[in-house]
Amino acid sequence: MAEKPPERGKRARHWLHSLTRVHDSLAIAELDVPWWTYRAVDVVDVWLAARPEPARVFEYGSGASTIWLARRAAEVHSVEHHPGFGAMMSERLSGEGNVHLEVVEATLSTQPSVASGKEDYAGLDFAAYVDAMDAVEGTFDLVVVDGRAREACLAKAVPRLSRGGIVVYDNSARRRYRRAIEGCGLHEHAFRGLTPTLPYPDQTSVLVAPR
Repeated sequence: MAEKPPERGKRARHWLHSLTRVHDSLAIAELDVPWWTYRAVDVVDVWLAARPEPARVFEYGSGASTIWLARRAAEVHSVEHHPGFGAMMSERLSGEGNVHLEVVEATLSTQPSVASGKEDYAGLDFAAYVDAMDAVEGTFDLVVVDGRAREACLAKAVPRLSRGGIVVYDNSARRRYRRAIEGCGLHEHAFRGLTPTLPYPDQTSVLVAPR
C-alpha cells in the first residue's frame, strides 16, 4: 500500500514527501495539490471555499491542478497543447463530470502570430490554443495560466473575468512574463516559496480583477 501523504498544513513534511513524485502530474494529484507554490495554493483554496457559489474555471495547461480544481469548482474548462499528455489526462478525468478537456495543438509556422517564449517551441503558432477560450461562453471566476504562450493567454483572460475574479499565473517571476503581468490591469499578489516536487523556491501570482 502506498504511503499516505502528510496533510498540506504540515508544509515541510508534505514537500519532502512530494519530492518522490517529481514531474508526475498524476502522482502529484494524489497529494491533493496543484503544481503552484504552497502559499498560492492556500490562498486559492480559501478563496474558492469562501465563495457563495462554486467557481467557474478556465485553465490553460492541464495536470494536477485540473483534478484539484474539479473537486472545488462548479465546472472546469481546460485546454492542453500536448496530445499525449492530453490523452493521459482525459483518461484520468473520465469520472469527473464537471471537467471539459480539449487538446489544441500548435501549428507549424515560419511567422507564428502567437509564439511561445520557450526555445523548444520555436516555429510553432499557439493562436488556436489561446483562442480556445472563445469557444466557451460567459465569464470565468478563475483562470489558470500555466501552459504555453502565457502572455497571450493572460491578455485573452482579462476581459473574460467576472467581477472580483482571479488569474493564477504560475512561474510569475520569470523575466519574460513580467511585462504582461505588470501591464494587464489586475492587482498582483506574488507568492514565492516552496512548490510541491520542486527542490528550489518558485513563484506563483494571484492576479485580482476589480469588483
